[in-house]
Amino acid sequence: MALHWQILTALAAAFLVGAVFGTEAAGLPLLAVYDFVGGLFLDALKMLIVPLITASIITGVASIGSAGGVGMMAGRTVIYYLFSTTLAVTTALMVMNLFQPGISGGQPLSETVALPPIGDEVSGRLEGKELSEFFNILRDMVPSNIVQAGAEAQMLGLIFFSVLFGIALTRATSPGMQTVKDFWAGVQDVMIQITHWVMKTAPIGVFALVAGVIAESGLSVILPLIDFFLAVVMGLAIHALVVLPLVLWLVTRRSPIRFIRAIWPALLVAFSTSSSAGTLPVTLQALTQRAGVSRETSSFVLPLGATINMDGTALYECAAVLFIAQAYGVDLSLSMQVLIVVLALVTSIGVAAVPSASLVAIALILGVLGLPLEAMGLLLVVDRLLDMLRTSVNVYSDATGAVIIAKLRGEDRILMDTRSDGGDVTGEPAVSGERG
Repeated sequence: MALHWQILTALAAAFLVGAVFGTEAAGLPLLAVYDFVGGLFLDALKMLIVPLITASIITGVASIGSAGGVGMMAGRTVIYYLFSTTLAVTTALMVMNLFQPGISGGQPLSETVALPPIGDEVSGRLEGKELSEFFNILRDMVPSNIVQAGAEAQMLGLIFFSVLFGIALTRATSPGMQTVKDFWAGVQDVMIQITHWVMKTAPIGVFALVAGVIAESGLSVILPLIDFFLAVVMGLAIHALVVLPLVLWLVTRRSPIRFIRAIWPALLVAFSTSSSAGTLPVTLQALTQRAGVSRETSSFVLPLGATINMDGTALYECAAVLFIAQAYGVDLSLSMQVLIVVLALVTSIGVAAVPSASLVAIALILGVLGLPLEAMGLLLVVDRLLDMLRTSVNVYSDATGAVIIAKLRGEDRILMDTRSDGGDVTGEPAVSGERG
């Protein structure tokens, strides 16, 4: 069975088992088992991030050649990411103003529903957080200690150092430079092989992660907030199934359906892990081996996207703030809504690529607008399920950007049939060895 079908089967089984058995069965603490197995899978994915991304960027930049070539690709990448995130936030703005899920029966939700307190868990995440942190992102690009940056997975610092190292490789004239290039290319190949092995366990890890969420929260938790939940899902669906495919087709003239088939394994892993950084190795594999994007392009664009491109997160931040404003009966002016768009765009760049990190950004936006932070307790009811969906959109947008940049660089084999018999295939063998 192909990997993506294995993961889909695991997802279906997780929903069923989690809903039926809950957190404990016959004295066995199922939730602890889910946490242990799912945690092992997440840690295995995170283990790959630093060496794979560092080696991939250095090898990719060294292969591109001149600093001018790197600068052009970086410029195009950043422009696409800012453009796609702006589209996502604008989509949230339109959906929330159209359906107004914070208003029930003509009355603000706060008049009919008691808003729960924010809770110690979220308070801990917000402690010591200031809005200025998100405006000092550029400061983190230059790490004072690259080893510490690697240990703490400071992606911007790692990306900057790796790009600098790769450019230096193209300029240095020492006879040993080819050995250094071969070393990093070898590290990349080894890490890709380890990714193959880790992905063989993906169905088990996906089952444990999703079953744990369903067992602990249950599907019934979304009922009090069904309007907000559906509004966010609709916004994410419009962005992922209409906006981004249209942008992809306009720029590349490639089939969005074939593209989705190519990156399907990455989307499933993103959904189950709620971590775009943790999904990076899988996304790299899917693009290079199933979508035909060059290793140089994907190795540069995807790590940058996992750090600064958060379409789903920005959309959710905007939707959440507007929902809370509606729930409290606050009528936001057009200028205030534009401010929300800008804040969602900026703070989404600084959000860590880990589960539920957007709660911090939402709190910061609420503070700027003067809205009560206590209302965030309402979001916790559905945050975990929506986190899984918006992370998939984040990864989907990153992959779309890689295909677009590859096309602009003149790569003509992306999303093309590679078989001599002209059959309809997506690309090279996928991470588990099957054909797309």
